[in-house]
Amino acid sequence: MRKMSVVFLVAAIFAGAGVSLHAQGTVPAGTPIVVTLDQSVSSKDARVGQKVDGSVASDVVVNGKTVIPKGSKVSLSVANAQASGRLTTPAKLWLKIDSINVNSRTYTVSSRWSGQTGRSHNKRNIIAIGGGTALGATIGAIAGGGKGAAIGAAAGAGAGTGGAALTGKKDITFPAETKLRFTVKEAFSVK
Repeated sequence: MRKMSVVFLVAAIFAGAGVSLHAQGTVPAGTPIVVTLDQSVSSKDARVGQKVDGSVASDVVVNGKTVIPKGSKVSLSVANAQASGRLTTPAKLWLKIDSINVNSRTYTVSSRWSGQTGRSHNKRNIIAIGGGTALGATIGAIAGGGKGAAIGAAAGAGAGTGGAALTGKKDITFPAETKLRFTVKEAFSVK
């Protein structure tokens, strides 16, 4: 009976060692980590350094071994944010991983940024302003000849610029449950 107890104790120790080794290893540079955001964040009001919570979306496996299990808590921060301007400034929203919590231990992580920069407004604005100018010139020419065309062009350009300014804001929002893919910049060990 005593031998059986020792055998079970040794087996339990090795089984426990196997479980704790399950989440051990080095996460090399270049390893992708997909994170699910736990909260919404928007370029409209985000500030650089703002904290954002998330969790690992799928196991991080290195050499066939899970080093960071799915569901591990992730602390992110806003690395770059810019609200959309009306005429020329596209929105920007980029996040980075600061740390990951594995088995009640927190590990500092250096990751590449993940996010998005909005499209430039310039092409759309040129079309709106140019179209307004052309339309104004045409109407002015019909109404008052050459002088009317010049006045109409100026009025049309003003209207086109106003229209571009009214429709130009396009902020970026990552709602809760958004998945972002990050890449590890510097290797780190999980114990």
